[in-house]
Amino acid sequence: MRIRRILAAVIVTAALAGLGLTGAATATAQGAPSYVTPSQCKQGGGTADLTDNTCKGGMYDGEKID
Repeated sequence: MRIRRILAAVIVTAALAGLGLTGAATATAQGAPSYVTPSQCKQGGGTADLTDNTCKGGMYDGEKID
């Protein structure tokens, strides 16, 4: 019985630690700017507007073009 309690505590602790690391990675990824290439913009159904370096329409609408 004692071993089950210890094992349950270890599993819960590991699960909570994993959630914390996942949340931190997600927050970092969301803060990073997103860039697409002109060909990615076109493949996504948009048009690369090189005057203001953005993708117009399609899947990448409003994304910056690198």
